[in-house]
Amino acid sequence: MAKPTIELINALRETATRLSNGAHYAWGHHGACNCGNLLQTVTKLTEGEILRYAHTGLGEWTELATEFCPVTNAPLSMVISRLEEIGLTPTDIHHIEYLTDKAVLQHLPGGFRWLKRNKRADAIAYFEAFAGLLEEKLLQQIDVDIDSIPFNKPMHEPKQDLIFA
Repeated sequence: MAKPTIELINALRETATRLSNGAHYAWGHHGACNCGNLLQTVTKLTEGEILRYAHTGLGEWTELATEFCPVTNAPLSMVISRLEEIGLTPTDIHHIEYLTDKAVLQHLPGGFRWLKRNKRADAIAYFEAFAGLLEEKLLQQIDVDIDSIPFNKPMHEPKQDLIFA
């Protein structure tokens, strides 16, 4: 499962918003599919630029994510590396493209259901559920008893106001 990071959570939510607002969506298109739209958000590359990078490798995002080598500086590895930098794994990339991570699907409003990989509304629901799941995990990681933090306590007792009669 992805490492919960604020950058990844924000990217997932921004991608869902972009799709909700009518961003180009075409599941069979490297620059406009589920991963392509997320990459547009994360890298600020255009759909066409992502398509050109994707065509430096062979296959769909699921194959591209598992075949890239982080040692090389090929354009495609730069794009995949950017997804890993924000917390995704090759398995996460596969799940995003096919909308199949069961933990994310269980986090959908109304509970678990299978989604269709080529349906805009399902991609939006998946991105939002994934962001919510990661946000919960991040909050669990940073859950701290605020009273145990020394700088949160007053340095000394507040002074009582003097009452003059």
